[in-house]
Amino acid sequence: MVRSTPRDSVVGAGFVFFAAIFIPWSAALVQPAFHVIGPAASSSWRFLLGAVMLLAIARPNVRRFTRHQWIGAFAFGTAVAFMNISFYEAIARIPLGIAVVIEFLGPLLVAALGKRTWRHFGFVLVAGLGVVALSHPGGGLTLVGAFFALAAGAGWATYLFASQRLGGTTNGLEGLAVGVSISAIWSLAFTVSSTRVVLAHPYVIGRLSLVALMALVLGFGAELSALRRLKPSIVGVLVAFDPVIAFLVGWLLLSQHVSRWDYVGVACVVFASIGVTRDSSREVLEVAR
Repeated sequence: MVRSTPRDSVVGAGFVFFAAIFIPWSAALVQPAFHVIGPAASSSWRFLLGAVMLLAIARPNVRRFTRHQWIGAFAFGTAVAFMNISFYEAIARIPLGIAVVIEFLGPLLVAALGKRTWRHFGFVLVAGLGVVALSHPGGGLTLVGAFFALAAGAGWATYLFASQRLGGTTNGLEGLAVGVSISAIWSLAFTVSSTRVVLAHPYVIGRLSLVALMALVLGFGAELSALRRLKPSIVGVLVAFDPVIAFLVGWLLLSQHVSRWDYVGVACVVFASIGVTRDSSREVLEVAR
């Protein structure tokens, strides 16, 4: 169990918001690479470049890794590979903000279905209405894009459990370095198949290197640091604002239109997420007593 001091809470919250800005920002910057090598290959190159950076920074001594550490790194790397490839396929088809909202349903449903009450069913219903609001005519939502965003949501739910375990069994960035290296191995086929195209467009390597630094080194590193300082229930409330930040990034960097229905949809999902997370937090406190 994480025992946070007031200073840890402030620093941890800062890490959460830091990651919430850098990860969608990197998702906006990567999109020109989609037109050259496609979403899946862009994701695979991001993993490869990010793994190189993290291994150079952390220099993990893998010979001393225990069985539990390897299991945590493997689970993390597998979840991240599935989550990010699905997410990139989603944002190649639908607006960034809408993709993040739909993706967010994954961890929300896991939390809500953990205790099957009418109250939690109501929160799931509110979140579902939010997605309906986002699917309004002209909103840019497509069936294939929504499918990939939902798949990314399933990966995100798994990632939350895996990252908490990885952060609890490793120090610094060593676990992240090994986990991202496993993600790079899982997606290696996309990297190899696009190598010739990437070498013919050197600027793509520069862009993907920046994206890897922002998302994997800074973004994921910040999330792991937050989970070491804050209770998961607190992190859950803070992460609930990720869709809001994603819509803001999409509007500022990608000139993606935000309508009144988009505001309604985001508000519904954020409200449902905070409600479910607060209920989970109360259950933990009751058990502790």
